[in-house]
Amino acid sequence: MLGKPVAHSLSPVLHGAAFAALGLSGWTYERIETGADELPGLVDGLGPEWAGLSVTMPGKRAALDHADEVTPRAAAVGAANTLVRTAKGWLADCTDVDGVTGALRAAGGYEPAPSDTAVVLGAGGTAAASVVGLAALGVRQVRLVVRDPARAAETLDAAKRASLDVDVLRWADTDFAALAGAAAVLVNTVPPDAVVPHVADLAAVAHVLDVIYHPWPTPLAEAVAERGGRLATGLDMLLHQAFGQAEHFTGRPAPRAAMRDALREATGNLLPLPID
Repeated sequence: MLGKPVAHSLSPVLHGAAFAALGLSGWTYERIETGADELPGLVDGLGPEWAGLSVTMPGKRAALDHADEVTPRAAAVGAANTLVRTAKGWLADCTDVDGVTGALRAAGGYEPAPSDTAVVLGAGGTAAASVVGLAALGVRQVRLVVRDPARAAETLDAAKRASLDVDVLRWADTDFAALAGAAAVLVNTVPPDAVVPHVADLAAVAHVLDVIYHPWPTPLAEAVAERGGRLATGLDMLLHQAFGQAEHFTGRPAPRAAMRDALREATGNLLPLPID
């Protein structure tokens, strides 16, 4: 795992469980503190024993730019969270898209209809993966709510590359009750305090993905529970994105239940973490 900071990452729990379940006793998964500028040199210095790398912030764009091959979904997001060694060099993928789709389906209970409108709050890196994930689910219309539309260019570009119809709304001008009333699914990528004034309205959306899981529960999560809605979380995203990474690294189907159980244990059984 490459990132900065990276000491808090739960990815070693997930991949360690995968290797153990697959009987790969000689395999290890380590955290390596690495900034974006350091990533190319580090990757180039790795020996043939390295099967792949997970990449978190701030190196996801650097990973994409440094790769020899890029998957279509990583190109659409504009970032990569996975580098895997191939005969041609390093392949960049973005399994964060699987994190969004898997979390919304398994925990959020979301099955899209062609007429659905999605709402994404925020425009950072998670928002870019979210719009591409929503497109992969079959959503065609997204409303992107941001503090400053001028800073939403990367997420807007990702949505357009994913062939989504996008409306960019300024946070201060948004009628959140009307927004939620017209939405089938909501993805929140902004800090909990930012949505506190609007949680009663936002909780009306039937299927919600709140990417925050610490501290838990968030005000939005509590409001969704009170309304009886379906909620997916950042832990669900973390779990589902790790399945594709494990398959990239090992070339074998991910042992999903073993990975889920390890993450549950490591987080004190905080969330049920359903899997397909």
